[in-house]
Amino acid sequence: MAAVTMGPFLVCVGLLASVVHAAAHCHLPASEFVLHGDHLIGGLFDLYHVSSPIHHHRPEAVDCTSQNFLLPNYRRFQLMRFSVEEINNSSDLLPDVSLGYEIFDICSDLQSFPGVLKQISVDGSVQAWAGSHVSLSKVIGVVGPFSSTQTLTVAPLFMVDFISMVSYGASSSVFSSNENFPSFLRTVHPNKEVIDVIIRILQHFNWRWAAFLNSDNDFGIDGRDLFIQGIKDTEVCLAYTQNLNMLTDFTQTFRQIEQQKIGVIIVFAPKMIVEALIDSAIGLNVTNRVWIADDGWSMNKNLPKKKGIRSIGTVIGVSQPVVTIPGFDKFVFSDKSQNQCKNSEQQMFCNQFCKCSHLSAEEITSADPTFSFPVYSAVYAIAHALHRVLQCGAGSCNRSITVHPHMVLAELKKSNFTLLNQTIQFNEYGDPKFGSYSIVYWNAKGIPEEVGFFHFHPFMHFYINGTKVQWFTNGEVPTSLCSTECQEGYIKTHNGIHQCCFTCEVCPNGTYVNSTDQVSCHHCEEHQWSAAGSTSCLPRTVEYVAFTDTAAVVILVGAGLLLALTLAMCVLFAINYNTPVVRSAGGPMCFLILGCLSLCSISIFFFFDKPTVAFCVLRFLPFVLFYTVCLACFVVRSFQIVSIFKIAAKFPQAHSWWMKYHGQWLVISVTFVIQAFLIIVSLSSDPPSPFRDIVSYPDKIILGCFMNLKTSSGSTVLLLSLGSLCFIFSYMGKDLPKNYNEAKAITFCLLLLILTWIIFTTASMLYQGKYIHSLNALAVLSSIYSFLLWYFLPKCYIIIFQPQKNTQKYFQGLIQDYTKTISQ
Repeated sequence: MAAVTMGPFLVCVGLLASVVHAAAHCHLPASEFVLHGDHLIGGLFDLYHVSSPIHHHRPEAVDCTSQNFLLPNYRRFQLMRFSVEEINNSSDLLPDVSLGYEIFDICSDLQSFPGVLKQISVDGSVQAWAGSHVSLSKVIGVVGPFSSTQTLTVAPLFMVDFISMVSYGASSSVFSSNENFPSFLRTVHPNKEVIDVIIRILQHFNWRWAAFLNSDNDFGIDGRDLFIQGIKDTEVCLAYTQNLNMLTDFTQTFRQIEQQKIGVIIVFAPKMIVEALIDSAIGLNVTNRVWIADDGWSMNKNLPKKKGIRSIGTVIGVSQPVVTIPGFDKFVFSDKSQNQCKNSEQQMFCNQFCKCSHLSAEEITSADPTFSFPVYSAVYAIAHALHRVLQCGAGSCNRSITVHPHMVLAELKKSNFTLLNQTIQFNEYGDPKFGSYSIVYWNAKGIPEEVGFFHFHPFMHFYINGTKVQWFTNGEVPTSLCSTECQEGYIKTHNGIHQCCFTCEVCPNGTYVNSTDQVSCHHCEEHQWSAAGSTSCLPRTVEYVAFTDTAAVVILVGAGLLLALTLAMCVLFAINYNTPVVRSAGGPMCFLILGCLSLCSISIFFFFDKPTVAFCVLRFLPFVLFYTVCLACFVVRSFQIVSIFKIAAKFPQAHSWWMKYHGQWLVISVTFVIQAFLIIVSLSSDPPSPFRDIVSYPDKIILGCFMNLKTSSGSTVLLLSLGSLCFIFSYMGKDLPKNYNEAKAITFCLLLLILTWIIFTTASMLYQGKYIHSLNALAVLSSIYSFLLWYFLPKCYIIIFQPQKNTQKYFQGLIQDYTKTISQ
């Protein structure tokens, strides 16, 4: 590699003497590339560019003029010359000190050493340091190069001697390392800032599905890596990425973009690659895309006017703001009007020749104006640093000071001066603390039109006016999404590795989706509810039957009537206590039954209002306990009826024993004690308690009472057993005398009782609302009324309206007739 690079360098140095000799016979400058002065500033500009590697069979210099000519870079080249001349004409900056320059065309990314070695050499050779603090470099600082790859190639040579490099275009983030590049500064912002603006544009227009096409070099790869890093915590996804060079198969690239339905294409590449890419897009009929340009090609003069450019879609770019440099146009016109020295030997001066004589001043001044201020400010930054090193004051400088590059570097890092209303400063990494970006749009006239900006200092401010952009969608902002956004109440179920690709699923009842987190359905609290597809929860309605509810009022009125009717029957039976009807109905047992039925009705009053532990216990205890006594009474009463007419005749001794020992009261007492014991055990182990039904209805909470059926099963079995015995004994008396219908009345009452609880059980299985408690109270009330109305009311009717049937003679006649029938 040394042989390849040093060979052309020696050729260049050998030709230097002949060029100087030619200049001596000419009253004009020897070359645009060289200006003599007290102190020299180096310049590295790629006026021509090697688009592909050049292979040589022997060491020789690259013929830059045979490569692609870059007019915008020539404009920047002239801008450096203008800046030096302007400083030399200034009485405030570097008074009585002249600046010179030595500029080289660094046309190759990898074979740029000859010019660089000449800048850091003395008398045509590179020498070792004379001492630990002495540098023999010819230049005090260097402006350039433009690209990151070129800078990476030559920067180590300048870093050794701490020669300041102030680049006007190298934006790779690798240069923000003081360890590797201690004397590197730049007047353009690093790629991170451009990428940040691009990401903000994507977020502003809600573009989440983008392709990133970058040049296959340090600049492009760095931009891609920064983009991937920058979108990590955003909703933007990198759908496709491709490294580009002049040999890339663009057909395959656009096929991939089409297949993945990518609507936004970010291109982070130099001008030549971009032009080849756009030409391919036009030729392949790639349409309806949004193209986002970096600051290297967003202000391109040729592409916006290219035939067919409107068909590819809309182009938005991030660009260096166009800063008008006062006096530059006049300098170009003046310089072009002079007759430059045409000595043929100028063409042999290594990398310091430009076939530019055919260019007009208008062509130069109308070229891409971006990066003009970075060049201008780079030259001025070095000049101001030299100004401070030489301790310049009013009208003079200390010319006795020997200037070394590291002295200029130290002052350069402390830069703080105003240039065209901007304060030029650098941070600790050598990056600028000034400047901004413009956001441009290629309008229908082929002119990049500013539609927004991004300011860095004194604070970050992003703005873009999308209404100025004439979208290819006829006014509406285009979309670029892998998956359409889910509706409210739907969650995203991701497909594959990209968070932008998902399917939408609705959140079911009882859950909701947070608008800021559409990944999972969140369950509502117990006291809340939500319909399917909700974004929040609503409070549930707490329901119970209040005492003022219509159903409650009706049932309570019925219970009150029951108590009044029971009391009236007791009074009637007491008055007619010794009559046959009362005696046959049970005599004193009638009062026990009526009293227990009244006590059963206590339970009805606790089925309403908010349930408490006491309410739940009283719903259960009075009815079960006292209804057990009632059933026990009807069991023994049914047994006595059958005994009188059937058992007494066939089993007289058994009947005599029953009557002697008061068997009916013994059965009733034992039954009462057993039921009381079962209730006490049930209440002790697991008493009824208030219960919130949150399952039956999604939007309601039904207040009720929970009863453990397992612990209360003993009481239930006892009730069922008594009911079954009662039904058996009463059914045995179905053929008793027609007019003596007590057994039939009891049988009918039991059938009503069974039917009541079948209806309630069925209703409770089908309906779980608040009125199930009203139905329960109604079932209890119906159970009480079934005996009151169909057993006691007929007897009251006979006592009041048929007194002739309430005689001893009438009853004895019925019994005698039935006895004769049995004996026959």
